[in-house]
Amino acid sequence: QVQLVESGGGLVQAGGSLRLSCAASGISARINSMGWYRQAPGKQRELVAVATSGGSTDYADSVKGRFTLSRDNAKNTVYLQMNSLKPEDTALYRCNVKHNDYRSDSWGQGTQVTVSS
Repeated sequence: QVQLVESGGGLVQAGGSLRLSCAASGISARINSMGWYRQAPGKQRELVAVATSGGSTDYADSVKGRFTLSRDNAKNTVYLQMNSLKPEDTALYRCNVKHNDYRSDSWGQGTQVTVSS
């Protein structure tokens, strides 16, 4: 059974930092990508950052230069370092793993990030 365990969310003041982590287990097929999405109340879910098995990393324009995604392939874990946080970064952040040649899509429960002004 696939399981994604997320941690690291919380409440922080604007300008502060948080580090999210997501550890994947129970995935037998090759992992194609690991990343983070977020959804704020009343808004659509959006991609924050994703790292592919090919080595590329993509970021939403709104977080470029502030967020850094890193991946530990040996541990099937992905980290999202978030610096210079803004109130508009407030959202539920969910880890996503695509595997089995992108035929499978697994999601974490989500971790809340709240940035106060």
